[in-house]
Amino acid sequence: MIRTWTKAAILGLVLSTAAVSYAEAQGVLTIGRREDGTTFDPIATAQNVDFWVFSNVFDVLVRVDKAGKELVPGIAESWEVSADGLTYTFKLRDAKFSDGSAVTSEDIAYSLTRIRDSELSLWSDSYKIIADMQTPDSKTLVITLSGPSAPFLSTLAMPGASIVSKAAMEAMGEAAFAEMPVGSGAFMVVEWRRGDRVILTRNPNYWEADKVSLDGVEWISVPDDNTRMLAVQAGELDAAIYVPFSRVAELKTDPNLTVVSDASTREDHLLLNHEHAPLDNVKVREAIDFAIDKQAIIEAVTFNLGEVANSYVPKGALYHSDDNGARGFDPEKAKALLAEANVGPISLNYVIDAGDQTGEQIAILIQQQLANVGIPVNLQKVDPSQTWDMLVNGDFDMGVNYWTNDILDPDQKTTFVVGHDVNLNYMTRYQNDTVKDLVAAARLEMDPVKREAMYAEIQKLAKADAHWIDLYYSPFISVTRKGVEDFGQNPLGRFFLEDTRKTY
Repeated sequence: MIRTWTKAAILGLVLSTAAVSYAEAQGVLTIGRREDGTTFDPIATAQNVDFWVFSNVFDVLVRVDKAGKELVPGIAESWEVSADGLTYTFKLRDAKFSDGSAVTSEDIAYSLTRIRDSELSLWSDSYKIIADMQTPDSKTLVITLSGPSAPFLSTLAMPGASIVSKAAMEAMGEAAFAEMPVGSGAFMVVEWRRGDRVILTRNPNYWEADKVSLDGVEWISVPDDNTRMLAVQAGELDAAIYVPFSRVAELKTDPNLTVVSDASTREDHLLLNHEHAPLDNVKVREAIDFAIDKQAIIEAVTFNLGEVANSYVPKGALYHSDDNGARGFDPEKAKALLAEANVGPISLNYVIDAGDQTGEQIAILIQQQLANVGIPVNLQKVDPSQTWDMLVNGDFDMGVNYWTNDILDPDQKTTFVVGHDVNLNYMTRYQNDTVKDLVAAARLEMDPVKREAMYAEIQKLAKADAHWIDLYYSPFISVTRKGVEDFGQNPLGRFFLEDTRKTY
C-alpha cells in the first residue's frame, strides 16, 4: 500500500517515535535520510542508501582511507601479489562477526563467490576475473585470476563485496539474512522498521571496538527535505544528509548547527531510456543535451555549489578526461538536430522522487528548457521507494539520478554505466559494442599510460552517443547538531561512524 505523508505528519512521526526509540540511550546518533534502505544483502543493491549503512555493519577485505585516495587494510591485514599479477595472497586479521564467530578465509571466499556467481548479484561482471580461490588455513586466502586486472584490488573495497558469515547466511537463508544480517563492522542491526528506521547498536565483537564511541546509530527515513532539516533544527535528529542546496546558507547561520561539506565523487545526470522511441535516436538524445542549460541549473538549483559535469568520470577521479566532446548549451542546434531526426511529435515522461526538493527544481528547469526546443515533458512524481524498480523495469523515459564512486578505479562505474553488464548500463539500455569491448580491454590493461588513453576514448564514444546527459558535480553536504564531532564522508561516500562522537 502506498501511503502519502504530509510534511506535518512526517515531522510528527519523527517527534513521536524519537521519544520511544532506541535513541533514548546516551550516545546514540540519529541520522535523517531521504528514503529507507532496500536490503542488507550486499550483492543485491547498487544504491547509496544501502551502501552507506553497509559500511558500518559489514567490513571488507580491503578499505579505502578517509581521504578517498588509498587502499588500506581491512579484514586483510596484509597481502602480496605475484609477479605475473595473477595471484593475490591475503593474510587475515583476528576478527569476529557480530554473533561472536570468527571471520575466516572460508567466509571471504564464500562472499566473493556470491558476488561473482549469484543470480542476485548486480556486480557479477566485475568479479568474473576470479578463476579460483583457495583457503590453505583459516587466516589465509589465495585468489587466482584468469588474467591480469588493474582494478581488482580496488573492487575488493566496494561495499557490495562486504564479507558475510557463511554459516549465518546458510542457516538463515538469503531472504532472512537480507533483513537481519550478521556482519563484522562497527555496528550491528537491532531492528529494521521498514519505511521508518534502521536501528544499529555498537558491535562488541568488532576488531576495533575500543575506538567506537557511539552506543548506536539510527538511520531514520524522512522523505521530505524541508521536514528533515526542521527535525535537525528542532533537536529531534542529531544529523541529516541530503541537505538541499537552497537551505545551506540559512542553516549556516543557526548557532546550534554545523553544516558539513565534503569533497565527493558525486555526479548528477539525466538518465535516458534508449528502448523508448524517440530516445533510441541519437540525434534526439544529442538535441536534449544541447537544449539543457547546465550552468543555469548550477546557478538556480545548486546556488553555485555545484560544477558543470562534462563526463561520467567525476572531475578529479582517476582517468577523468576533459577532452571528450562535451556539448555546450545551444538550443538552435537542438532544434536543427530534431528536424534532422524527423521523428514527428515528441512527448517524454520524466520521473521524479516526491519530496526531493533539488530533484523537483531540476525537473522544472529541464521541462522548461526542453519545451523551448519543442519537446514537451510530463513530470511524474513518485514515492522514492518506487523509483529504483521503475528504472529496473524500464518504466520511464527520463529521470535525474546520481552516482558516487564506490571504488578508486574507474572500472566500476564504467562497467556499470557503459560496459553492458547486468544492470543494463544503469538502466539506460544503451548499446555500443565498440564501447563494450573497450571497457573489457581497459580492465585488463596494466600499463597506466595505455589505460588512460583507453578511458579517454571510452568517454569520447559515450559522449558522442549521448548515453545519458551529464549535469553537475557537487560536494556531499550534511548538517549536524553542535556537539556531533567527526561526522562526514570520504569522496566515495563512506561514513566513518566508528570515529564519530556525540558530546551531549
